[in-house]
Formats: sequence, C-alpha cells, structure tokens
Amino acid sequence: MDIEQILEERIFEALTALFGKRPESLQIQPTNVEFEGTHTLVCFPISKIAGKGPEETARLIGEYLLQHAGIVSKFNVVKGFLNLSLSDATWLQVFGNILSSPQYGVVPPSGKEIMVEYSSPNTNKPLHLGHLRNNFLGHAVAKIYEALGYKVRRVQIINDRGIHICKSMAAWKNFGKGETPASSGLKGDKLVGKYYVEFDRAYKSEIKALEEKGVSKEAAEKEAPIMKQAVDMLQRWEAKDPEILSLWKMMNGWVYEGFEATYRRMGVSFDKLYYESQTYLLGKDEVLRGVEQGVFFKKEDGSVWVDLTSDGLDQKVLLRSDGTSVYMTQDIGTAILRFRDFPNIEGQVYTVGNEQEYHFKVLFLILNKLGYAWARKCYHLSYGMVDLPSGKMKSREGTVVDADDLMAEMAEEAARQTQELGKIEGMTDSDLNALSEMIGLGALKYFLLKVDPKKRMLFDPNESIALQGHTGPFIQYTHARIRAILRKAAERGMHVDPGMKVNATVLDPSERAVIAKLYQYPAKVLDAAQTYSPAVVANYAYELAKEYNQFYQTIPIFSEEDPARLQLRIAFSNCVGDVLKKAMGLLGIDVPERM
Repeated sequence: MDIEQILEERIFEALTALFGKRPESLQIQPTNVEFEGTHTLVCFPISKIAGKGPEETARLIGEYLLQHAGIVSKFNVVKGFLNLSLSDATWLQVFGNILSSPQYGVVPPSGKEIMVEYSSPNTNKPLHLGHLRNNFLGHAVAKIYEALGYKVRRVQIINDRGIHICKSMAAWKNFGKGETPASSGLKGDKLVGKYYVEFDRAYKSEIKALEEKGVSKEAAEKEAPIMKQAVDMLQRWEAKDPEILSLWKMMNGWVYEGFEATYRRMGVSFDKLYYESQTYLLGKDEVLRGVEQGVFFKKEDGSVWVDLTSDGLDQKVLLRSDGTSVYMTQDIGTAILRFRDFPNIEGQVYTVGNEQEYHFKVLFLILNKLGYAWARKCYHLSYGMVDLPSGKMKSREGTVVDADDLMAEMAEEAARQTQELGKIEGMTDSDLNALSEMIGLGALKYFLLKVDPKKRMLFDPNESIALQGHTGPFIQYTHARIRAILRKAAERGMHVDPGMKVNATVLDPSERAVIAKLYQYPAKVLDAAQTYSPAVVANYAYELAKEYNQFYQTIPIFSEEDPARLQLRIAFSNCVGDVLKKAMGLLGIDVPERM
C-alpha cells in the first residue's frame, strides 16, 4: 500500500471538486516533528490555481479530505502547509499489508549487478580502526543493494608490492632468525607488521649514526644500509629474482592468513581478490592507446600526461619517463579488467578514505575520456577518519588502533557488562561468549555506521556499548525484549500468522507511531542505496526501536482484555522485531533472541 500515491489521488480529487482544475504535480513531504501529522501538503503553488490564499486553500483541501476521502482523520494548517493525520483504518490497512509480507522491504532479484570494493589493505601490517570503518561501510552497502534485488560483486585490491613490503622483508631478513607465525604464536599479519616497525627503528638508528659522522640528513636517509637493502629487494622483485620472490610470497602468505582471520571475525567476505602485483602494469597499454588517440600527450622526456585543466583540475602523469606505471595507471587497468571480468555490472563503488577524493575524480574523468561510458556510474564512497578519545583503548605503537585488539576488547567489555547486570542465568560459557561477541561487535559496527560516511567521527568505546541511548546494544536489547514478549504470548497459545486478519479498529497514538515508522522501512533502504549511506538504515533502526519502547512503556501488552487489540499488539511486536532484524542485518549486525 503506497500511502503517498493514495494521498496524491485523493488530493487531486479534492482539487478537481473544489476548484475545477489541478496542477501537474504535488509537493507532499513528511510533517515537521514540531507539528501533528505524518504527511504535509505544500499549498503555496496550489493557491494560484485555487485563487485563494495559501492558508485558505489548505483549509478547504483539509476539510474536503476529512469529509470525503476516508484516509484522513484530522488536519491542521500552518501558514501554507496542510499537515494531515491519517485515520486508524488507513494505518490498520497499512499494517495488514506489512504483516502479510514476510519479505517486507526486500526486492526480488532484478537482474542488475553492481560491484563494491572495500578493505584494500597493504600487506606490511595488520588491519586497523580505519579498516574497520572501511569494511563495515563497504559490506553494508553491498547488503543494502542485495536487499534491492542487485547481484553484488564484492572485491578488494590488495596492495602487495612496493617498498613497504620490502621494508618488512629486509627487517625479517636481518633480525628474524627464521621466526614464523607458528614459532612466534603471532598472527601472520602481526608478525610482518612487527618487522615493519623493526625496520623503522633500525632505519632511524642508522640515519642518526650517519648524521653523527657528518652526513647530511637527506643523504643519510638514502645511504642508510637497511633502506638500500629494501630498495635492492624491490629492484630484484621487479626483475623476478627467485630468492626475493620466494621470500615475498612466504611473508605475504602469512599476512593473507592473518587478514582472513580478521575478516571472519568482522563478518565480511569477498567474491574476488585483485592483487596490485598482477594489475600494476595492465593500464600501460591503455595509456599508450590514449596517446595514439590524442587523449593523452607525451612530454619531451617521454613521460605521458593527461591535461584536465579544461575540467577544472590540473595535469596528471600517467607514465614516468622510464615507462613505468604510477598508481593512476594501475587503477585505470584494474577498473577496465573488472568490467571485463564482470561485464554486466552497472558501475563500481570504491570504498576509500576521503584523502583520495582527488584521485578518484581524476580516475573517473580519465576513464570517461577513454570512451568508457560506465565511468559515469562509478562512485567514490568517501569516508572520514575515525578518532579515539585518548586513553580509552590500547593502541599498537601508541598511534594505530589494531582491529583485532579493538574487536577483542569490545567483546570483553560486553561480557563484563552482561555479568554485572546479572543477565547470565542459565547461560553456558559458550552461550555467554557468543552473546558477548554479538553485542561487542554489534556495538562497534553500529557506532561506526550510524554516522554519515563523509563525516570524520569520534569513536567512544564506552558510549558505543551502552544499553541506553543511540547504540547498537539498545536496538539489540529491544529485539531481545520483543522475542521475550513473543515467547510469553506463545505460552498463552497466541501465535502470529502472516495471513491473520487484524480485527482491531482503534489505535493508541503510540501504536500509530510504530506502524508509521514500520511503513518507512522500504523507503529508507532505497534512500540508503541511492546515497551510499548505511547511516540512513542505522538511524532508522534506532528510531523504530525508540518508538517501540515508547509504546512498550505506555501500554502493558498483556493487561489488554480486548482479544483483538491484544492480538494486534502481539502481531505488530513481531513485525517490529522482524524489521529490526532485517535493518541490523543490512549493517552486518546480528540481534539476539535473549539478552
């Protein structure tokens, strides 16, 4: 049931009956929270047709709808805005449609495809807090598009080559003494990250020693033995030296195993992995083709450039004078390769921090100039940095918050709070661990996703895990409360049947508010997809949980003596629980049966 469409039809009927004519379109919007009503008709444009002032026009339309339409129970006029309150009969019809739709808010497969890239780490250190926001955003956008009937291709590009990995390799070679993840007890990514830190320590020490001998800082940075060793390794890697390739494959293999364990705990996955070592040269041929077509130009030193000054940008190098590729060249090739691998995708969503906004603006422009029409459908899901209050959480090296450590600490804090609240009666250790993981990870994901991606944010672990307030655990607790209500109802022989008839005729205002919020769910999912913002779904879930808790505090469900009204309350409690579970599921968050 599309309330907006029905309202539009009724208003057009009113305009024809009252004024003998109607505009081509209407402006119907949600009512401002300061006023009573759910839908507001903007009457300023209509007053010209009516030949009356906006307030008089609004009053006449409201009175007509009240007397003839059957959809409106009352109205109020604020200047030229007609605020409409829908009748209980309308809301009960809306609820009946929701109840009879087990897949409410989920669109059947549409045949459309989209690609979402996220994570895309370097292989020289573990994943950190920034990667958590990145992964949770990308994974949530993928699930939101799946709910809209899309086939989603989840991918990442792994930055597995370059001087960064050679630094870890050089340090391991110098100081590792054959240490492995098995011998050290460390996850592979943490072990490699340890040697990246060791490289930095040794490098700074060597620079200092050279400077003490009178070498300039700039020269010392180039002449430090361990840096020269890393640079030599990079050159030998590019020359496919068997010894270096073997070391590179071994250490990257450790990292991949570590990453995979972290991804499992995050609850994210990928359909295909792309590796920089396999794609960094692919764009070169495309760039040379662009030179032949006059899209790009060569300078006297042989380097290839694109001139974007007519687009309000600058000139960008695509191939160095020695013919080697830059990151932009690599990304050109990777984008084209992905459309070859998945020819049916409509576009790519790149989940990458906002420091790369210029890079992607240039990339999409270049692809468009090369004649790839799909470039206009590529989107950079830009997100801001995540900050932590100082002293709130342990951090590796005192600067970067390790993703594994943060997830573990969130689960530990959830377990501690659950035990303090005395909610572990009848729980096994396994049950408590599973619940703690669900609450801790749910708190973390929700807090990182409830903020618009474009905004820089402050993550406060203590605030995120509270049972009250705008948090994941508050929504999880609301779902658990609803499941408890449904178990109690089942004990009394009351069950919810999707085909059941809703026989109640009158609604309490708190019930009306909950049904109105339930009705918004499909539109919120669509809005989240169109804006690439899981925050839309996250905030909707909170608003629905808040409205339901207001109802729960206002009306003692099982004190109701009217069987039809009791049946209604059990049924719409069930619907709220289902929608909360779906909405949180789109964010990658599980909700408990008990809590």
